[in-house]
Amino acid sequence: MTSFPFDAVLFDCDGVLVDSEPITNGVLRDMLQELGWVLTLEECMRTFVGKAVKDEIALIEEKTGFRLTQDWLRLFQGRRNEALERDLLEVPGAPSAVRALHAQLQGRIACASGADRRKVELQLQKVGILACFEGRVFSGHETPRSKPAPDVYLAAAHALDVDPQRCAVIEDTVTGAMAGMAAGATVFGYSPGGPGHSGADALRAIGVAQIFTQMGELPAVLARFKSQPT
Repeated sequence: MTSFPFDAVLFDCDGVLVDSEPITNGVLRDMLQELGWVLTLEECMRTFVGKAVKDEIALIEEKTGFRLTQDWLRLFQGRRNEALERDLLEVPGAPSAVRALHAQLQGRIACASGADRRKVELQLQKVGILACFEGRVFSGHETPRSKPAPDVYLAAAHALDVDPQRCAVIEDTVTGAMAGMAAGATVFGYSPGGPGHSGADALRAIGVAQIFTQMGELPAVLARFKSQPT
């Protein structure tokens, strides 16, 4: 029997494990409209998916003429969390894939998200997989740089005591995939189609190792993977 080709698997959260982007961006769209910047949900998602709102303050201020404060950001997070608690659903197949890989790798999996820790842990708890990531949740809010910089993935690999080059990273956006690649990991692009995910062509264009469309198939996709000769 061939050995599993990776020592650890590092997951993004939003759009990979949970279907959160329409919910989060719906709240953001409403709050931006209150400031005078009118966007459709699709336009909001195209602008902000894969990015942390805290990193887009300059853009929001430019479009609204409103100086954002920490109080506004806290209000956004509060309204967002209420909506997630009420409406969040898992990405189909994600919990089973997480549990299978947790067992396969004896716990060497992590969630490395650009979102704030409260949001990430709330979402993992909501879909019943927080225990699989206990002590292995990493937030881009707690690293010097957010995605597309590699910091959050490097932090996760270091905490697992695994060489980043022996890690598989699971991402659904170009921004996140760039972060995984910059860390030296092998990036798998989840591209099921629909809003909130980067298209397969865009992910291929930046050089992800493989595209897949069904999260439930991930353990088999990783087990079958053979790296290209250098």
